[in-house]
Amino acid sequence: MKLQIGKISVVEKSAYGLGDMASNLFYQTFTMFLLYFYTDVFGISAAAAGTMFLVIRMLDTFYDPLVGMLADRTKSRYGKFRPWILYTVVPFGVIGFLTFFTPELAMSSKLVYAYVTYTAMMFIYSTINVPYGALMAVMTSNSIERTSLSAFRSISAFIGGIIVQACTLKLVHFFGLLKANIDGSPNEQFGFSAAMGIYSTLAVVMFLTTFLLCKERVKPVSDEKNSLKKDIKDLFSNVPWLILTLVGVMTCLYVAVRNGSIIYYFKYYVNSNETANLFGFKIGADTLVSTFMVVGTACSIFGTILLKPIAALIGKKRVYIVSMSLGSVLSAAYFFLDKDQISLMFLFQALCNFAVGPAMAMMWSMYADTADYSEWKTGRRATGLIYSSANFSQKFGWSIGGAIAGYLLAYFGFVANAPVTPETEKGVRILFSFMPAIWSVIAVFVLFFYKLDEKKVIEINEELAALKANR
Repeated sequence: MKLQIGKISVVEKSAYGLGDMASNLFYQTFTMFLLYFYTDVFGISAAAAGTMFLVIRMLDTFYDPLVGMLADRTKSRYGKFRPWILYTVVPFGVIGFLTFFTPELAMSSKLVYAYVTYTAMMFIYSTINVPYGALMAVMTSNSIERTSLSAFRSISAFIGGIIVQACTLKLVHFFGLLKANIDGSPNEQFGFSAAMGIYSTLAVVMFLTTFLLCKERVKPVSDEKNSLKKDIKDLFSNVPWLILTLVGVMTCLYVAVRNGSIIYYFKYYVNSNETANLFGFKIGADTLVSTFMVVGTACSIFGTILLKPIAALIGKKRVYIVSMSLGSVLSAAYFFLDKDQISLMFLFQALCNFAVGPAMAMMWSMYADTADYSEWKTGRRATGLIYSSANFSQKFGWSIGGAIAGYLLAYFGFVANAPVTPETEKGVRILFSFMPAIWSVIAVFVLFFYKLDEKKVIEINEELAALKANR
């Protein structure tokens, strides 16, 4: 059967996954710590940081499709997408480090520096990640293998997340003490810079491994050069892509708002200054947040490991709907927990991430299917352009989620490192519970209109394979 064509090795799948592990060293740091870094470490107000996220996201809106279209037109001995990884990986690492570097500047100059470095980070993130995402669709045309490849990618991303969640605050504390403040407390400015320097170096090595060990195999049905006008017309006539892009935006808003508010939830609501009771064990406040994050990501990995057999059994669409529905309920439940119910917080975190993990992984495989659908429908392939929407969704959710968090904190009277008022405390609870749940409910609703099921994908792949065989 033609569908069996396209098997790829575990080594190559693992190498591909390293690319998302590299990206997640940055993405997880940004979603979980960047707003906190700007407000509590660099000294920018929550409202100013939120506005910055929103403005830069608007500037960056049209860059992702541009990268996708340029990548689709790239011809080199390395293929279409791999050379973009090779030539942008070092700037990616350097700019990631500079985003968390804190020069001694006046407040107005600090905001300018934050705007410049964050803008540069958004653009370089697109430049390497749009081609990286598109690479999956040309490594194999086998839908089941793509689901497996997506699982490898997501598990690697979760491992990158665990590294960030388990190590960031500890690295900040360790390096901060090497250059301690006058009162002996850790210098968080130096600590964040040092931690990001380590992550940047690791990211460069991982992306280079992806470049070296992954291969491009899937060729387009036609070698005809596509015009930009035709590419854009094809894109917006691709109904499954339109639906999936909206779902992707909502999904990433869920992740960005929830992950970005964890540290505020514990610092300004739970507010455990000494030790917390976790299932009968005493845990220090300095490791409480990191442990909470790691538990969630570990459970996401377990959920994603089950992705391939579950998707084969009930289909990708049903996996996503069930996963995000559970995530919505569990996220909303946090509003009703008392601040001393630490064990329940951890239990809900484990269940929530176990449920949502497969949904996040599923998105990448489904984007590959929409690329095949577009080629089947139009006779032209624009993989990079289609995957640019995935990157757009991720960054839109990341930036708009950060803006929402910043504005809500400001609305509820948040002041960094100041005594917590009842109004601020309530705002932090809403931010961590109901706000993520709203976006995930919308995502589930929208996906009900997605009609590209497994049977149709197999049919499309077989027809495309026949066309390529007869060229």
